[in-house]
Amino acid sequence: MTTDAWLAQLTAAAASLSGWELVAVLLGVAYLLLAVRESLWCWYAAFASTAIFLWLFWQVGLLMESALQVYYLAMALYGWYQWRGGASTPAAASLQPLPIGTWPVRHHLLAVAAILVASATSGFLLERHTDAMLPYVDSFTTWGSILTTWMVARKLLENWLYWLVIDSVSIYLYLERGLFLTAALFAVYLVIVVFGYRQWRKQYHLQCTSG
Repeated sequence: MTTDAWLAQLTAAAASLSGWELVAVLLGVAYLLLAVRESLWCWYAAFASTAIFLWLFWQVGLLMESALQVYYLAMALYGWYQWRGGASTPAAASLQPLPIGTWPVRHHLLAVAAILVASATSGFLLERHTDAMLPYVDSFTTWGSILTTWMVARKLLENWLYWLVIDSVSIYLYLERGLFLTAALFAVYLVIVVFGYRQWRKQYHLQCTSG
């Protein structure tokens, strides 16, 4: 593809961007920045962004990604509750916030194996029985995100490393389906994820020292 053709394609894509996609992207960035700061408000941004993406992904035939958004909605509520230390009132939450934790290597090996098996299984079923686009890639980002979102809700340090892989693959997926602004969002995510890992690791070491 020539440079002129590529620029023409980008111009056409920009003109077709949905206003709702822009709102979802901005809320998605807000969610991640707030998560880096361990702010409870990240879950409010996550819930609103997810509701919009649920509709967008359904419109472009990413069935697994659409199903994933339903899970995200539930996890936004779960994460909000967990980050409050499982407390039902703000006063109690401020006394016992959820600390950052970590996993042993064996847990990561089991987690990666489970993601790959689940991705291969659902990818095969989607390819055989639906008109889903890129079923194996879609499945990988979906199952990986399911686990990693739970890791965020539990404040596990390594969630940021998982997101590095998942977000990189997601960029390819969204570019293929013409969701250019969403792909750009995930490129921004990659930068924030690196910063988030460093910030959480520093906080984790402070916890260990003070504990």
